[in-house]
Amino acid sequence: MEEKVVHAVQDEYPDDFAWCYGCGRLNEHGYHFRTGWQGEQTVTIYTPSPEHTAIPGFVYGGVIASLIDCHGTGSASLALHRKNGYELGSGEAPPRFVTASLNVEFLKPTPQGVPLKAIGTVEEIHPKKWKVKTEVYAEDTLCARGEVIAVVMPKTFLQPTE
Repeated sequence: MEEKVVHAVQDEYPDDFAWCYGCGRLNEHGYHFRTGWQGEQTVTIYTPSPEHTAIPGFVYGGVIASLIDCHGTGSASLALHRKNGYELGSGEAPPRFVTASLNVEFLKPTPQGVPLKAIGTVEEIHPKKWKVKTEVYAEDTLCARGEVIAVVMPKTFLQPTE
């Protein structure tokens, strides 16, 4: 049986914040990454589709970068939500984060056709700024690692542009 994230932070984002191509549950064309707690670390599990191919047999690196990106912002949201005294399912919406920086290191070719597991470690570096270090595994092979600096989404993101 394939491992999956049952209760994800993306399930609790308000509809206005649920459109991200990577993790937005309302984006019918997106990846639908789902990030949750696994002990004190965070986890996202995703199986790339055949069209996510770089060369036959291997996953396109942009999918892996997107996985690390959305896993980082989702992980920061989980961590700040917990710091604020809430857990998923509490009825309180978790904070929404955006990416300030993304660094990805590709270590080995990532095989197609197997679930990828992103495991994150979260560190607060400012009340509104969090660092998430992520490792991406294909089965037992560490294929990539990355770091996201995530910041609480500014309120101006919800204001209409002209």
